[in-house]
Amino acid sequence: MGQNREIGPVVSSAHLAAGAMPALSEMEYALNVTVNAWHRWMVRCATAAGTGGMTAMDVLVLHQVNHRGREKTLADLCLVMNIEDTHLVNYAIKKLGEAGLVRTGKRGKEKTVAITPEGEAACAEYHRLREALLVQQVKTLGFDEKDMSRLAALLRGLSGQYDQAARSAASL
Repeated sequence: MGQNREIGPVVSSAHLAAGAMPALSEMEYALNVTVNAWHRWMVRCATAAGTGGMTAMDVLVLHQVNHRGREKTLADLCLVMNIEDTHLVNYAIKKLGEAGLVRTGKRGKEKTVAITPEGEAACAEYHRLREALLVQQVKTLGFDEKDMSRLAALLRGLSGQYDQAARSAASL
């Protein structure tokens, strides 16, 4: 009690933060807790919107299929979401199809997926709840939207570095 010691940055692992760039471990910790909270939010918002039983991956795929109202291929979805394991997306498409939220088709030999009217309605209700429960609360924090866009650009840039490092690690 009464010790006057400084508490350092909150990091994912002290042994990883002990290297040449402790701030990267701090960012990794922030990403970890943010991703977990975001996934929990997506599942609970989807449930509140009337589409219970969905995983975070299902919600991501549903919204990506709905994006711009154009049919997508499995390869399109995996590329845009940076998902290497196509079976994860394929399983989500199967579940969403069984729920009547998407429909599958063919373009040549490629499987396609498109949003159904029920899927559009589910996305619209999710959007309505997101605006009321999340967006309005985030706005009260006073974040500058330009700063948020810069942070998003930073995270996209970091994703490329993690991808390159993963490729390098796979070659060892």
